[in-house]
Amino acid sequence: MHLLYPAVLAALLFCTGLYGVLARRNAILVLMSVELMLNAVNLNLVAFDVWLRDALHAGQALTLFTIAIAAAEIGIGLAIVLLVYRNRGTADVDRLRDLKESAAAPDPDHEQKAEAAA
Repeated sequence: MHLLYPAVLAALLFCTGLYGVLARRNAILVLMSVELMLNAVNLNLVAFDVWLRDALHAGQALTLFTIAIAAAEIGIGLAIVLLVYRNRGTADVDRLRDLKESAAAPDPDHEQKAEAAA
């Protein structure tokens, strides 16, 4: 088997994923681009495992670990994105730079006003 074909395909997949991470502003599309980059790594691991004819199949074993890590990453990532979307109303990465709440600061005289009204 020629190693060039899967290596070129993996490079194209990785570059496409890297472009998606750098250029996209939607958090879901950024997560999809990260998954695309991980799949390019998996393709390289399996291709080099076949090319080297490893008796232990270490490339395929590492690919299984990478798939498990990618599944955990996408599960946690989607949970975070959904929570941020519920709280902020947007999944735009540029608008989510700060971690503070967008609500107004509490009024320090709130207790005095509550006592006066009662």
